[in-house]
Amino acid sequence: MNIAGHPPAARPRHGQISVVVPCYNEESVIATTHDRLNGVLKCCGMPYEIIYVDDGSRDRTDALLQKIARNEPSVRVVTLARNFGHQAAASAGLQVARGDAVAIIDADLQDPPEVLLAMIDRWRDGVDVAYGRRNAREGETFFKLFTAKIFYRLLAGIAERPLPLDTGDFRLMDRAVTDCIVGMPEQDRFLRGMVAWVGFRQEAVSYVRAPRFAGETKYPFRKMMRLAVDAFISLSHAPVRLLWWITGSLTLVTCVMAATACLSAVAGWPSGFWQLVTMATVYSAATANAICLTIVGEYASRVYRQVRGRPLWIVQKTTGFTAAPAEQTGEKRLREAA
Repeated sequence: MNIAGHPPAARPRHGQISVVVPCYNEESVIATTHDRLNGVLKCCGMPYEIIYVDDGSRDRTDALLQKIARNEPSVRVVTLARNFGHQAAASAGLQVARGDAVAIIDADLQDPPEVLLAMIDRWRDGVDVAYGRRNAREGETFFKLFTAKIFYRLLAGIAERPLPLDTGDFRLMDRAVTDCIVGMPEQDRFLRGMVAWVGFRQEAVSYVRAPRFAGETKYPFRKMMRLAVDAFISLSHAPVRLLWWITGSLTLVTCVMAATACLSAVAGWPSGFWQLVTMATVYSAATANAICLTIVGEYASRVYRQVRGRPLWIVQKTTGFTAAPAEQTGEKRLREAA
């Protein structure tokens, strides 16, 4: 059943392929990216479209994309009004994609476009989601490799739905899966978790992640931490359950301190010991209270953003579309299916 409440109609596994490419300050690599991606898709034997989403780039990325779109009818460009973030840019591309299968790939060539052919083959064989699994990550620091390994395994351990290890947003999805993702209203989006949540038949395609071809990473430590918070909160109730553990631990500590105070009065222990115990109890309570307020505040801010209902992105202009993108949204397709 799809999110509209009706079984999706059977679709042929030989239709159009859409590839969504979020871009942010990629002028040094975008021409090479397009050449490789276009060359790979010409080998798939199927009609295709490439949707570049310029996420408020400050360099010449948009100008280069406009030039590519003017020369190639298979290329479409969505230019956002400002930088809304990678997850929003990818979601904007999914919304306007028209293919029977839709892929997401970054513009930096760390995820080799050639892997798309294997994903397409899996899709033709009946797989609904073919996701890229990184066997190795070349050209990355020990810190990045270590933190990524810890992050994926910790997230997989607490997620309510199984989340594949060592995967990113590089994947190819059937139309039915894409429509489900487009129809989900989350303001704080974690696409790889959303795709895992919807179910369907999903299989891995292993590959070696290459070093970044040119330019700088668009995920510094601050953005990585923000993505990690989005992942933990959207995929698990563990932060809420942590409040129970903190409250229970603090209650236990308080009981122990009270018993210690009684013993100190009976045993005649030095007053300095009791003062130390009191200070430790107060600091423990203050720390636990701060942690609880931080977690509750994070959830409250997300509820506020969700209730406020602002759009996840704003489109400044589009290039290469034969119809207005607003008429090609997954929301409309779901209404028509209903």
